[in-house]
Amino acid sequence: MKFSKVVAFVACIALLSSCDYQKYNHIGQKDVNVANSYVYGAGPDSLPRQMANKYTAQPELETRVNAIRERLYSGATSAVVKQ
Repeated sequence: MKFSKVVAFVACIALLSSCDYQKYNHIGQKDVNVANSYVYGAGPDSLPRQMANKYTAQPELETRVNAIRERLYSGATSAVVKQ
């Protein structure tokens, strides 16, 4: 019985130690836009300047957008509807 407790303890430690197995599964890359306020804004809690762009709605494009959406997702939406 003592041996089974030791095995259970070792198995528990092995399971807990595997929680960060993908800790190094990334690549460090240099961010070329780190000081760009147009992309990231003036501070960490501010909106970027590119969010200030306002575009007028063009309802004539809605039919084209729907046609493209239907062409791209016609198979996927029909599969979802059938389920």
